[in-house]
Amino acid sequence: MKIHRAVRMERCIGCHSCSLACARLVYKSLSWNTAGIRIRSTGGVSSGFQAILCLACDPAPCAAACPTGAISQRKSGGGVTLKKSLCIQCGKCAAACPVDAIALDVAQNPYVCIHCGQCVKYCPHDCLELVEAEAVAPCLESCHVAK
Repeated sequence: MKIHRAVRMERCIGCHSCSLACARLVYKSLSWNTAGIRIRSTGGVSSGFQAILCLACDPAPCAAACPTGAISQRKSGGGVTLKKSLCIQCGKCAAACPVDAIALDVAQNPYVCIHCGQCVKYCPHDCLELVEAEAVAPCLESCHVAK
């Protein structure tokens, strides 16, 4: 199982190509706000950018918080799967995420990285990659602290 990582963010120019690719290819939307990966400035144009995405917690607190099973734990390697048809737009998944990796639109629909890698090839500066889950340290218990 592969895990998505933003490993070379010092190269990022904030173009949002990854977010747009995710929104378009995964979530069938045209806004970078409705993507599983979001890019934020770290304090200004010259100071760099940060990728906000799922850390592939195992166990995933967002999956545990979901009352319907719309967000569920992947079978191995951490991370989650999302079944929009089961979602009741309660927002509990976003509230449970320790790193704010789940975005909610105005209708409370969740958008989370599902580690599919669709965005990786659209990054013009090679900031993103998919790695084998075994090569990534699991989410530590300290990241599960409630907000």
